[in-house]
Amino acid sequence: MSVNRIRLGTRGSALALVQAGMVRDALVHSYGVAVDIVVIKTTGDMVQDRPLAEIGGKALWTKELDRALLTHEIDCAVHSMKDVETIRPGDITIAAILPRADVRDRLIGAASFADVPHGATIGTSSPRRRAQLLRLRPDLQIVPLRGNVETRLAKLAAGEADATLLAAAGLERLGRPDVGVAIDIDIMLPAPAQGAVGIEVRSDEKGTRALLATLDHAPTHRQVMAERALLAALHADCHSPVAALASDGGEIRAELFAEDGSACVAGSGGDPQALARDLLARAPDSIRRLFSG
Repeated sequence: MSVNRIRLGTRGSALALVQAGMVRDALVHSYGVAVDIVVIKTTGDMVQDRPLAEIGGKALWTKELDRALLTHEIDCAVHSMKDVETIRPGDITIAAILPRADVRDRLIGAASFADVPHGATIGTSSPRRRAQLLRLRPDLQIVPLRGNVETRLAKLAAGEADATLLAAAGLERLGRPDVGVAIDIDIMLPAPAQGAVGIEVRSDEKGTRALLATLDHAPTHRQVMAERALLAALHADCHSPVAALASDGGEIRAELFAEDGSACVAGSGGDPQALARDLLARAPDSIRRLFSG
């Protein structure tokens, strides 16, 4: 490979740095490429007191990294793919997606949903998790809980909520696989692209793209792109409670929810466009109005 040094952009959270380290180690081990990790402060990291949907959605995790990439401050950017907007700038390309980790959510604060006391407070700022929780347990009180993994665990320990949900993949990457209890996907289907780490580059950087493409895990890439295609076909945004998971064979399971969990429509299929049309056609207005884009 002709690329000898790469400036790798990332958010500054502990999890983001671990994920950037995964990419760095793969490049150094396989190709001896020198990698400089460049921490970019994002709006999503700085604004912690409001839900993302109120202040700009997923772009809060990516816009500063996009700017750094397009102004050549960095050569590539590492993202948790579930935090990346569905529609991306044309001059930025997903060069690689690493092998997917555990896609499940983990419940922290109780051994199971049945063990969560009646009327307990569950902390989450995810519209998907909120809707799924209320569908399972309408008695629960859902309170906003934002921040990185350690921040949320600290808020839980401080009594800001009785329990919370975190992605199993993030906990495992942080060396915390013992925290919480994994929830079966038949109980809580995950967010689209959950557990996947992607690397974006400038579309015209052929050498860097070719180098990073060698890190790509094709099965994960296919799954994530199918889930993202479904989001695009649904015109989903940060307010849309949607869960989806593609199989190795290309079949996508999906669920759309009303905000309060009072309604749910589920389906599966191999064509994201057809699946989106089917789900929206069967959805009541309380769901359909959340998928207008």
